[in-house]
Amino acid sequence: MHTSALVLFSGGQDSATCLAYALSRYHRVETIGFDYGQRHRVELEARLVVMRELRARFPAWNERLGPDHMIDVGVLGQISETSLTRDTAIEMQASGLPNTFVPGRNLVFLTLAGALAYRRDLQVIVTGVCETDYSGYPDCRDDTMKAMQLALSLGMSKRLVIETPLMWIDKATTWQLAQDLGQAADSAGGGDALVELIAEHTHTCYLGDRTNRHEWGYGCNQCPACELRASGWRQWHNQSS
Repeated sequence: MHTSALVLFSGGQDSATCLAYALSRYHRVETIGFDYGQRHRVELEARLVVMRELRARFPAWNERLGPDHMIDVGVLGQISETSLTRDTAIEMQASGLPNTFVPGRNLVFLTLAGALAYRRDLQVIVTGVCETDYSGYPDCRDDTMKAMQLALSLGMSKRLVIETPLMWIDKATTWQLAQDLGQAADSAGGGDALVELIAEHTHTCYLGDRTNRHEWGYGCNQCPACELRASGWRQWHNQSS
């Protein structure tokens, strides 16, 4: 039975939900974040706020939440001509992928997470990749995750499990999952508290906008990340009402 996990935590909605998921399941949870020269660097600040608020609002999770690890992978920004690492407009490319795709990003992240999990004796790596609500990124696919799990386990001669709790659910269901996890952790309004925490403190907007507050959180309300988050919020509320 697995008792420990390392969560890839960016500071966004999906990774915050995955962090809550891990804290609800494992006795020891650590987090890892990556600075790759991303244009929306505000997420690096948001992740610290989210962890602070989680500790304060959910005492049981506070006892399980261990060290945070920030890794500098600026080389990704140096070799990537993408709208997440350059001041360029977001658009589709001839390949059929949006220019928000940072080639190799998740592969690098998982490799480094695997190395850290090995050193810290953590059994499970939790990541918020998803095939249901995504932009066609090949490094978010279930097949890619299975291949990475095999490669890491073979390469380190140690069984490492990659868990993807959001792989087959949409954004509306991700909001519902957050409510369910919060409620299970704290029956006295914890579900609403976790949803409010995620809406207020996580960051998703590709343009790094923290000035415009919407019902679903801060953002430009125009980039693909904002549109996806907003549409999921509306769908979830329509289903709940």
